[in-house]
Amino acid sequence: MSRQRSTRQKTRYYNARRQARNGSNYQNASLKNILLFLLAVFVYSATASPMLIKHNSIWMLNLEALANHENYTIEFHPVEKRLSLKGNSSEWVFVVGFPYFLHDGKTESLSAPVYLEKDKVFAPAEETVKFFQKEFNKNITLDTIKNLVLFTDLPKAKPKPIIPQTSKKETAGTREVKTIVIDPGHGGKDPGALGKKSQEKDIVLSVAKLLKKKLTKEGFNVKLTREKDVFIELSQRANLANKWDGDLFISLHCNAVDGIERQKRTEGYHFYVLRAPESEEDKAIARRENKVASLYGDKEAKEELSPLEWFKLEARLEKYKQNSYMYTEELLNSFNNNGKIKQLGTGVGGAGFMVLVGALMPAVLVELGFITHPKDENYMNSAKGQEDLANRITKSIIEYKKAVNDYRKTLQH
Repeated sequence: MSRQRSTRQKTRYYNARRQARNGSNYQNASLKNILLFLLAVFVYSATASPMLIKHNSIWMLNLEALANHENYTIEFHPVEKRLSLKGNSSEWVFVVGFPYFLHDGKTESLSAPVYLEKDKVFAPAEETVKFFQKEFNKNITLDTIKNLVLFTDLPKAKPKPIIPQTSKKETAGTREVKTIVIDPGHGGKDPGALGKKSQEKDIVLSVAKLLKKKLTKEGFNVKLTREKDVFIELSQRANLANKWDGDLFISLHCNAVDGIERQKRTEGYHFYVLRAPESEEDKAIARRENKVASLYGDKEAKEELSPLEWFKLEARLEKYKQNSYMYTEELLNSFNNNGKIKQLGTGVGGAGFMVLVGALMPAVLVELGFITHPKDENYMNSAKGQEDLANRITKSIIEYKKAVNDYRKTLQH
């Protein structure tokens, strides 16, 4: 009986090999067989650059090697740690640290977060093969998968270059910078942060009005989300900016901390772009700004975004993110030039400020200084200080406009 079973096993084995040699179509094989084959070849290719690695007991697949083989266009954005794969008719977006990916705008779940190992991006192998099967069914066979795993160290075809194209209707970030939307935070029943002798809502409104005056003289079309002491919901502020088709959205605020000792030593300006928080302090500041809105009746306000919400947001705001960074650099250059208010830390952070979430344009939240620090408060509350702050922001916008114009020229060549 044992000998008969052994004979049957050998027969099945040689039949399988014969089918493979005769070009049997591998696309009808089960997902389990595909993965088993990948794993088996990986075991025998210890010297190869890893197509598969095991991370937290889960087999992870090298997305870049897979895309190279299929001649996909590859884009990796190191700041956001986001990998985009573009085929003839499909686009896939993976973000390191998130257990999701986007396929043509639709969110799909993964069993484990996307993983970065030695500058290579890996995703759970089982789901990756499953979701890519429709893309592979004309190309992937037993032999091509074998080559894909065994020869990832060999030179690969270079990804197709991405040639920037200007759409018929240019969007914010690619067109000439004309309309600036200034958002003075808080207002009305919401005073914002409180100093010993001033309120956040009053300081930022005064600076915003000065900004409008100065920018108008420079030829910009300037809109304020509020021009008097009124309460406007966070979601409505972004809606106004979109209605006005702004090219840049700047939300003005004053920072604050609790505790007498912290108030004495915590000072400085800080700028925020919309991205996943990098520190607990950034999270706390965003929660404070977001929570205040909900306290005053903003039904749309949330204190914090979930990982899935962040992931969906990444794709929607991608076209504006680089310009948000570009403008933030101009802000830093302008404020670093012998200003009375010091820079807090690196001067730049990322957090989920709800006021920025809905703005379909480059957007930055500016914390002018700490209203709880005596020196910062005195300067922000003085006519001289407000004039200086408005001048610095005006200069940053002028320089940003020049940078965008330079970028536009590269698209025309």
